[in-house]
Amino acid sequence: MTTTLIREDLHAQIESRVQRVFDDHVTRSAAYGTEYTALWRAAAESVRGGKLLRPRLLIEMHAALLGDPGAPATLCADAIVEIAAAVEILHYAFLLHDDVIDGDVHRRGRPNLIGLLRDARPDLDAKAAQHWGTTGAILMGDLLLSTVHQMFARVDSDRTTRNRLLDLLDHTITETVAGEYADVALSDHAITPDLQTILTMTAQKTATYTFEFPLRVAAVVAGLPAETEAALAVVGQHLGVAFQLQDDALSVFGDAAEHGKEAYSDLREGKETALIAYARLTGAWNSIQPRFGDPDLTPQDGAAIRDHLRRCGAESYVRHLIEERIAAARSAIADEAAPLPAAARETLLTLADRIEGRLS
Repeated sequence: MTTTLIREDLHAQIESRVQRVFDDHVTRSAAYGTEYTALWRAAAESVRGGKLLRPRLLIEMHAALLGDPGAPATLCADAIVEIAAAVEILHYAFLLHDDVIDGDVHRRGRPNLIGLLRDARPDLDAKAAQHWGTTGAILMGDLLLSTVHQMFARVDSDRTTRNRLLDLLDHTITETVAGEYADVALSDHAITPDLQTILTMTAQKTATYTFEFPLRVAAVVAGLPAETEAALAVVGQHLGVAFQLQDDALSVFGDAAEHGKEAYSDLREGKETALIAYARLTGAWNSIQPRFGDPDLTPQDGAAIRDHLRRCGAESYVRHLIEERIAAARSAIADEAAPLPAAARETLLTLADRIEGRLS
């Protein structure tokens, strides 16, 4: 069943299902006026182009957990794709709210929903157009969170599986919101930006929904027990923290054209990362602090901060943290006490290798 999904074009299947969700909403939106329809059309355009990391991970892990391609599964192929599409839509909803919080108007190298809505209203002054775009992104994020709950609640499964999925969805949204709130608190200096607080925030904001969530969902829909979920959660947390630490490093040291974010956007926003936590403890901080968090930070200023972060050892330190997390993930994967089939261990090790060498 799921082996067929792996061998075919997963990207096309998931993307097609996501687009059908948006197309259905576009059709239903006609009753609420042209502006509301335009909002859904813009969202349908904006959601395209993602890497589909989370839904692909879910489907690949589900197949690996089943082991024997002929083994029975609790959900049919269409239901697996439905859940995978819901996971991607949840990701998009989080991105919408994240862009509002960060004041970003670009995503994936092009205008995000805020930018699309803003640019579509040249009849408004700049402030009103920006408010129009921001409002649309907030409301669309809210609508999509509701949509995801509906997709999970209506999946064709037994009651126990459905309840496990809904509980996991609730846990994931709660953790992610708590992590996002802590991220803002760090940036606004409402809490102390020490390294442990930053790593805890990272685990909640990114690791939980990017890796732990799809891995645990795969276990649930494969009909496996809580012990398997727990083993996958441990691996997912380590890989997720490594993934976010890499994102933080790429934002400063990577190629913006490859990773899709605006160059030096984290420095411009004053984002408290492990890089910054380390730099605060060095003599380089006096040179970094004056422009850190400056919304008008120029590319030249960003490059200067980047060079300070490199010279003071912050880059090397974070690279070491990434290596530690990936090593911890590999150790958890190899743990003989973990109730994971060999195919699942192989899939997780391949994932760890991909994360270790990623550039975008």
